[in-house]
Amino acid sequence: MTSASRMFKRIFIAGTVMFFVALFGASWYFLSAPATTCFDGERNQGEQGTDCGGPCSEACPEVYDPAELIVREAAFVPGGEEGVYDVLGTVYNPNDELGASDITYVFRLKGASGETLVEMSGRSFILPQETKTILAVGLRAPSRPQEVEIVFPDAEWEKFSGYQERPALSILYKRYEKIIDGPFFAEATGTLSNDSLFDFGSIIIKVILRDADGKPIAFNQTEMNTVLSKENRDFRLRWPKAFPGEVASIDVEPEADIYHSENFIRRYIETGKFQDLQGK
Repeated sequence: MTSASRMFKRIFIAGTVMFFVALFGASWYFLSAPATTCFDGERNQGEQGTDCGGPCSEACPEVYDPAELIVREAAFVPGGEEGVYDVLGTVYNPNDELGASDITYVFRLKGASGETLVEMSGRSFILPQETKTILAVGLRAPSRPQEVEIVFPDAEWEKFSGYQERPALSILYKRYEKIIDGPFFAEATGTLSNDSLFDFGSIIIKVILRDADGKPIAFNQTEMNTVLSKENRDFRLRWPKAFPGEVASIDVEPEADIYHSENFIRRYIETGKFQDLQGK
């Protein structure tokens, strides 16, 4: 046998041995490795996202890139006790089709040097192209604040399909007056008109009192439960203690949470979100 033949035989044998070693190693790995699933909290086995898409039956949620919420007003007023303040934020959603079913907001009262004196967080929601007011009461600060800031660290966005308009709620006969006799200083009254085709389990009425320059000087809110379609209902909000400034105008904003099905008690629709009921 020539040297070339012996060399070829050695290479062939070595290659064969390496092939079977690699085959054995791969078989051992796949047989001993834990099985991947669509519930292991990891993005593996060709999934498009974590435990979704690819071999998993559950589709991955759509990823949105919304424009940021725009703060149009942030203000604070005395809260009726020494060192206590109520805060207000007016925010606008510039997105045409995206609304947020769950927004985390944070109010911060800041001092003269920009330091945070106290903060309060909460959750709300907003519709496409909506301007809404968020109120928070009872922030106790160690010293008098100089400004208030509102930020939105988190939001759960949803795309509205076939969305046409927000709930048809209007305010009639709104009025503000001081109370001459009794334990209260002043009150705001009016009538909520539910002109929509929907019954609402809960509607929040927000009242903002403003001076001649349009600055808020006091505000309050109340909740109405089980407001039926085409129903008119009176409301009354009172301020127990005097507040500084003279009231020149009154803003009243009704708010119905249309994102959560439990907020709808329309008798002939059992489930579904507001945007899915449009046009029906």
